[in-house]
Amino acid sequence: MRKSKAEIKIVGDEYAGFYSCGLTMTGSSTMRRFGEPVEQEGTYALSSQDGLELTACTTKSPYSDAYEVRTSFENHSEQPVTLEMMTSFLIPQIRADRVHRILSFWSAEGRVKTDDLREMNMEHAWNHMAFRVEKFGNVGSMPVRKYFPFVALEDSVTGEFFAVQLYTPASWQIEIIERHGDGVTLAGGIADRDFGAWTKTIRSGETLEAPKAVFATGHSLEEVCDKLVKAQHPDISPVDDHMGITFNEYCTTWGNPNIDNLKKLADKLEGRGIQYLVMDSGWYSDCGYWWEYRGDWSINRNRFPNGLKELADYVRSKGMIPGIWFEFETIGYKAGVFNDPTHVLKKDGVPLTIGGARFWDMEDPYVEQYLQENVIDRLKNDGFGYIKVDYNDTLGIGCDGPESLGENLRQKMLATQKFFRKMKESIPELVIENCSSGGHRLEPSFMELASQASFSDAHEIVSLPLIAANLHRVIRPEQCQIWAVLRASDTEARIYYSLCATLLGRMGLSGDIYDLSERQSELLDEAIAFYKEAAPIIKDGSTFVIAADTLSYNEPTGSQLVLRKLGERVLCVYHRFAASKPLSEFAAEQGVDLSGYQTIRTYGSASCDFSAETLLLKVKNHNE
Repeated sequence: MRKSKAEIKIVGDEYAGFYSCGLTMTGSSTMRRFGEPVEQEGTYALSSQDGLELTACTTKSPYSDAYEVRTSFENHSEQPVTLEMMTSFLIPQIRADRVHRILSFWSAEGRVKTDDLREMNMEHAWNHMAFRVEKFGNVGSMPVRKYFPFVALEDSVTGEFFAVQLYTPASWQIEIIERHGDGVTLAGGIADRDFGAWTKTIRSGETLEAPKAVFATGHSLEEVCDKLVKAQHPDISPVDDHMGITFNEYCTTWGNPNIDNLKKLADKLEGRGIQYLVMDSGWYSDCGYWWEYRGDWSINRNRFPNGLKELADYVRSKGMIPGIWFEFETIGYKAGVFNDPTHVLKKDGVPLTIGGARFWDMEDPYVEQYLQENVIDRLKNDGFGYIKVDYNDTLGIGCDGPESLGENLRQKMLATQKFFRKMKESIPELVIENCSSGGHRLEPSFMELASQASFSDAHEIVSLPLIAANLHRVIRPEQCQIWAVLRASDTEARIYYSLCATLLGRMGLSGDIYDLSERQSELLDEAIAFYKEAAPIIKDGSTFVIAADTLSYNEPTGSQLVLRKLGERVLCVYHRFAASKPLSEFAAEQGVDLSGYQTIRTYGSASCDFSAETLLLKVKNHNE
C-alpha cells in the first residue's frame, strides 16, 4: 500500500528556489522545521520543537479497493502561524510517462485528456536540480469547471495506473512535480496562495484539516476510476434506493410552469412508472422572466392561484413524488432583495455582482433564517419530497471576509454544504438533486450530500451520450440523471438515440410527453421496462469499456460503445454518430469480443447514423 506524505508552506519561510517559485510551494524551508517523520500503520506524522504537527493518515476505504487520505495541521506553539499552502495528499516516486485528466466546460463535461509527460516537457533536468511542474485546477465556487478534481498517472511499460480524486467544493489544485528522475511526485489540495489567493491563519490550539483525497491503483483507466467512484458514499434518500425515474418539466414549459400544464403532465404520466415529477424554474414571483427574479421566492399567484400545496397534493394523488426547483444561493437583479447589500457577498467592499446576479452570504444568520422560511418550510408545508438545487455562476477567486479571498470562499462553500445537510436533517426522506448549470458541482463532497445530480445541460444535443458515458469515470451512475427530451417531431431513430442514453445512468425525461404519438409512447414504455430490468447493473455494476472514436463533440463521427458488468450480466449501450458502423464492426475494431455473450433482451435499433441500441447480455458458459 502506498502512503501519503504531506507538506505545508508557512508565510515568511524561504521558498524552494531552483526556478520553482510561482509554480509550486512544495520543498520550502517550512519542511525543515520538522524532525524525522514517524511512520506507522498508514500514518505519516511530523512535529517541530515549537509544537507544530502535520499528519497524513492513509486508510483503506470501507466501500471499495481504494485508499482515503486525511491530512491535518495542528498548532500547539505559542504563536499563530499563517499557511499559504497545505496538501491534502503528496505521493512521491510514482513511475509514469502519461497523465490522464478529465476536462469540463458547460455542456461539455467529462472529456478525457491524455498527455505524454515527455511532450509536456516534464523530463527531469540533466543534473536533477531544477523543478518541472504541471499545476492545474479550478478557481471559484464551481469546482468542476475546466477540470474535474482528478488525475491519473500511467506507466505504459508496466500498464500500472495511479489515480486520485479530491473531495472539495471550492478552489483546488493538483501538481505533477518532476525533479529527481526516479518518478514523479503527485500533490494536491486547496488552491494555494499563488493559484487561489489562499492563506489561513492557525492560532495556538487550532487545527486545520485539508479536503479529503482518495486514491486507487489498477491496470486500466476504467479500473481505477471504478474504484474511486465506488469509494464515494452518498447520502441517498431512503425513498430513492431503487433507481426511480424523474420527469422534469423544464424542457416542456421552458420556465413557464402553471397549475394547469403540470396537472396535464401528471395525468399523462400516471401509471407510467415515473417516481418524480419535478417543477423547474418559474413558479415564483408574479413579475416576469424566471432568471431575473431568482431569490424572490414568493409564489406566482397568476400561475398558482391556490398556492403550491394544490400541485404537490395532485402529483401525489397520481402516485408520484412532487419536486421543486430552487437556486437558493443566488439573487437575480430584479428580485427585491438584490438592492439590499447587507447580507450578500462582497469583494473590494462592494456587492459581488456576476452576470446580473448577487450571492447570499451563506454564513449570515439572517440568510440562514431567510432560507429556512423560504426553502425548508416551503418543502415541508407544501409537501414536496424532491428539491433540485441549481447554481448558475461562479464566485471567482473569492470574496471579502476575515481571512484571505481563497479561505473566505472556502468557508462560504462549506456553509452551503451545511445547508444541504440542514435540509436533509429537517426532512429525512428528501431527495436532493445536485445541479449547477448541469455539471459544475459533480465532485465527491457535493455528490455525497445528494441522491442524484443533473449530468449536464446538454439536454438535446447530439453529444449527450458522449457526456453521459464520460461521467462514469467520476460519479456513480446511479446518481447521474441523464435527460431524454422527447419531441413529437422525433423520428423513431431519434427516440432510440435519446432513450438509450438514459441507460448510462438514471433515467430522466422531459419534453412533449402529452403530444407523443401512440407509437412514440410505446417506445417510451418499452424503454422504461428495459431500464428497470437493467437498473441493478447501472446501480452496482462496473464499467469496463468506454470506447468512442470521435474528435468533435459538436459534430461527432463514428460510434460509442459502453459495457457495464454485474456478475454474469452485461449492459451494452451503443450509439452511432455520423459515418458510423454497425455494432459488430465497431466492437471488433475496439478489441471487444461480443461472441462470448448471449443476448437476453434488446431495446432500440442502431441501424443508421444517429441511432442507438442497448442490449442485456449474459456471459456464455463454456459449453454454450
